[in-house]
Amino acid sequence: MTKIITISRQFGSGGRTIGKEVAKELGIPCYDSELIEKVAEDSGFAHEYIREHGEYAAQTHWLGRALNSGAGLRESNQDIIWNAQRKAVIEVSKKGPCVIVGRCADYILRHKADLLTVFIHASLEKREERIVQVYGESDEMPAKRLRDKDKRRASYYKFYTDIEWGLAKNYDLCLDSGKFGIDKCVEIIKSLYESKE
Repeated sequence: MTKIITISRQFGSGGRTIGKEVAKELGIPCYDSELIEKVAEDSGFAHEYIREHGEYAAQTHWLGRALNSGAGLRESNQDIIWNAQRKAVIEVSKKGPCVIVGRCADYILRHKADLLTVFIHASLEKREERIVQVYGESDEMPAKRLRDKDKRRASYYKFYTDIEWGLAKNYDLCLDSGKFGIDKCVEIIKSLYESKE
């Protein structure tokens, strides 16, 4: 039986909304901002700091980080957050069926037999439209913000998992929310979850 659904997503694709709706339809918890609270509590960092750095690559070069760790310097802030995040994801997964949005949960829980990993994506145009209409973005260049967020998210994922973020073969299911729409994506994920019960 599939107990855990992880939702990875491009920025502006509606992945968070899809995750919350799937959880609501199935009557199971959805962990998103709740994980941020847990990570903030365990790491000692502010919620806003976790929100900004919990899925995005630090702006430091990998060689500098390697030299720091080799020199016996303390853990970086990014590593502290990663360890707290990993612990939080494992803890909530043990509580029972749930949906987990982001936080590299698909990788952290990859050995669980009862896992459905989903990647939500959409065209740049659809995502631009969404962040302007839904999120109230008023930036003159939303495409640049989308590309920057995705690039940083992909770098973070690659650094901690050594796996390419967003590559179809790394997920059980990839859905284009721009083509299918939010409701259809929710329906598809829900039906796959229920078919494995």
